[in-house]
Amino acid sequence: MKTCFLAFLLAFSTASTARDLTVPLDAEAQAKLTPAEVVQLMKEGNQRFLANTPVERNFLEQIKTTSTGQYPMATVLGCIDSRVPHEIIFDKGVGDIFSVRIAGNFINSDILGSMEFATAVAGSKVIVVLGHTECGAVKGACDNVEMGNLTSTLSNIAPAVYSVGHRHDVRNSKNKAFVDDVTHANVDLTVRNIVERSPILRQLVDDGKLIVIGAMHDVQTGEVTFFDDKKIDKSSL
Repeated sequence: MKTCFLAFLLAFSTASTARDLTVPLDAEAQAKLTPAEVVQLMKEGNQRFLANTPVERNFLEQIKTTSTGQYPMATVLGCIDSRVPHEIIFDKGVGDIFSVRIAGNFINSDILGSMEFATAVAGSKVIVVLGHTECGAVKGACDNVEMGNLTSTLSNIAPAVYSVGHRHDVRNSKNKAFVDDVTHANVDLTVRNIVERSPILRQLVDDGKLIVIGAMHDVQTGEVTFFDDKKIDKSSL
């Protein structure tokens, strides 16, 4: 039943974003896409993934096509977790998305610089900050784990831990509600930090050329839930 419903949703939603998904974007096609349309394309890709109806792609042909240039529609900042393969869960092909991966999906100056290239230079229209359930990095931060260089890595998630600690009596990884709360807060803080710490990205957002949006991937179902639909201008679809 769920597969049939997802297939119905996909058929209903694709009219506004119809394009040949087997062919990587070129400069003209990328330029015509609005940020809101890209968010919709990401959603539709996840719906196809959940329905087990991915687009049939010739990846070797796509490699040849993109060898002379790349024009991705989106940038995904996600965790290193092996259960969250960006191109697969969004049903995207070669050249469709920039993928940034770091334990805990936080940002630093190097990641911001990469995002500035991906958007201001290479034309990506959306940055998705993708958290996920059962995140080992978040659990480690909740437990204040200290281990080599991982200590410094997990410290980047500490602000999210502190921001929701007052809501919970048990503040460690054994409390699933606490972990989930920290995971969501970490995505929200990262979205905010991206815009606040990069004047280049903030200007693109202000000009309507970029959407920075949070999302959560459920490792049990594969479903991606976007956080900020209310902020997307539906009239541009």
